[in-house]
Amino acid sequence: MTAPAAPVMSGVFPVGGRRLVVFVLFDRRGAVEEYVRVALRGVREHASRVLVVVNGVLSAEGLGRLEGLADEVLVRENRGFDVGAFRDALVHVGEDLAGFDEVLLTNDTWFGPVGSFDGVFARMDAREVDFWGLTDHAQAPDPFSGEGVVPYHLQSYWVAVRSGMFLSEAWREYWAALPEAVTCEDAVRGHEVVFTEWFSRRGFVSGVAFPVEGFPSENPSLFCADLLVEAGCPVVKRRVFFQWPPFLDRHAIIARDVLDSAVERGLSREVAMADLARNVPPRVLNTNLSLLSVLTPSARPPEDQGLRVLAVAHVEDESGIERLADALSALPPTSDLFVTVAGRSIGDAVRAALARRVQVASVRVSVAEDPEGGHMRAFLVDARAAVRAGGHDLVVKVQVPGPLERGFASREYLLRFELESLLADRSHTSRILELFRREPGLGIVLPPTIHRGFSSLGHGWGPYRAAADALCVRLGISVPNDDVSPLASLTGSWIARPDALRALTDVDWTGEKAAPSELAGVVERVVAVAAAERGYHARTVTSSEHAAISHTSLEFRLDQIGSAIPGYPIEQIDRMRRLGPLGDGGLAAVAAIRLRTRHPRVLSRLRRIAGVLGRRRR
Repeated sequence: MTAPAAPVMSGVFPVGGRRLVVFVLFDRRGAVEEYVRVALRGVREHASRVLVVVNGVLSAEGLGRLEGLADEVLVRENRGFDVGAFRDALVHVGEDLAGFDEVLLTNDTWFGPVGSFDGVFARMDAREVDFWGLTDHAQAPDPFSGEGVVPYHLQSYWVAVRSGMFLSEAWREYWAALPEAVTCEDAVRGHEVVFTEWFSRRGFVSGVAFPVEGFPSENPSLFCADLLVEAGCPVVKRRVFFQWPPFLDRHAIIARDVLDSAVERGLSREVAMADLARNVPPRVLNTNLSLLSVLTPSARPPEDQGLRVLAVAHVEDESGIERLADALSALPPTSDLFVTVAGRSIGDAVRAALARRVQVASVRVSVAEDPEGGHMRAFLVDARAAVRAGGHDLVVKVQVPGPLERGFASREYLLRFELESLLADRSHTSRILELFRREPGLGIVLPPTIHRGFSSLGHGWGPYRAAADALCVRLGISVPNDDVSPLASLTGSWIARPDALRALTDVDWTGEKAAPSELAGVVERVVAVAAAERGYHARTVTSSEHAAISHTSLEFRLDQIGSAIPGYPIEQIDRMRRLGPLGDGGLAAVAAIRLRTRHPRVLSRLRRIAGVLGRRRR
């Protein structure tokens, strides 16, 4: 058998050479996010031709947003992940590929350029290599099987290949033999971790702009992305910001530091945050980017932020009127106040309390059209016209709920926590308004999830998850919901830009037939995703007093829970999820857990039998 001929060394990228950029894009809405346009504008300067490959669908608006940035757009079925898209793109280009000196295979999984691409292209153009990447991954234990290792490889989100390699027979053989990727693991195992080794064994020479040897991690793009940015890497991987929070916790990765470092070097915070808001579950984003502002008491007088504020309050019970009046006294004096009440007698008491305590530009107190409809119906129906009128920069929404089954202390702390997180005093509220002035992409501020006196953590969706998902579909909200608990206020209290609420306020809710508790329970849980659909991110805000109460309580609680389960939190959570619901902890629950973990097939058969018996009984 004759040995294959040694490859012809590609050499440097020639002066005046031609580069083809293949950019793979996926968007569940068929849209083109602004960060994609920024990325394409950056690589456009270094390309002779840009081919955008869309996995899935592309709207007419999305196509228009690619004008001037892409020479050609190829829309394909969303199968085979990015590697399938790369292969289809190469087939599509066909013999024209021979007219280029380099092809860059990249995708939409990064933010950039951080600064510009000029430096990295100049440096790598001068390298005598056959293919090169921005970053690489050291040989490491196999994360999928837990056995063996994955080899050293260039990371596939950015691989540039020169003509000596892509015109070779080895190149044709590689893509012809590439297996179809059905899962993400298939794409990684079948392409990313084998591409570098496959071509290196055939004599092709690779290079990397920011080699792993210069960083204290086998995967710098994830584990020390801030150091990569500081070293001049012109991109930052988006995964750092939407990775599962317990994973980042386990490795002490502070995504906020990564974003801050990239922004300092030229990345647009607004562009990055708008994309993340629209594509990351709100609680995940709030956690990963540490979007909790703890405001300490200040003796300085509040500053006038020049923002026009409309406060909408709802009162169902007279017992909380004085506390509400205290909270509303924190509003800027130029605010307008719209109060809905559940009955005329309550309205009289509210007017009296407001007259004594609150100084604002205007006050309107109105009996709700449906007194039994609850705070959310009052906001969406009675206050809708005022919210939509266009005369205000921000809407403050608060309420005083009626008695709770949990008892006096729980209700009192709920009111205190939610109202004081937003309206502790005028200085506190002024500093929240400053957040909105400073962050144009900030759409809504909420209190953190209350947990003292409530079992909300771990059960935040309550019975409303299915209805909330259905409502999101109805309202055209594609932002993914959080899996365990939404980022939401249990009393429906928040401060928001009117534009961030339009997914809710553009709807005529007058004929809504849902019961008050159901309407409130569902809508108040989707406010953050409604804002996010329009590209606005959420923040949680509280006072230093409530942060101290919350943190110490959480720390002790997690200490007790963690004492029964070994390992880091990510491992504890994984074990708990594999165990499944614990029920009442009795013998039946223990038996069910053993079946789920040790004998899943037996459990499956028992469920099928139970299903058959159930149908027979009917």
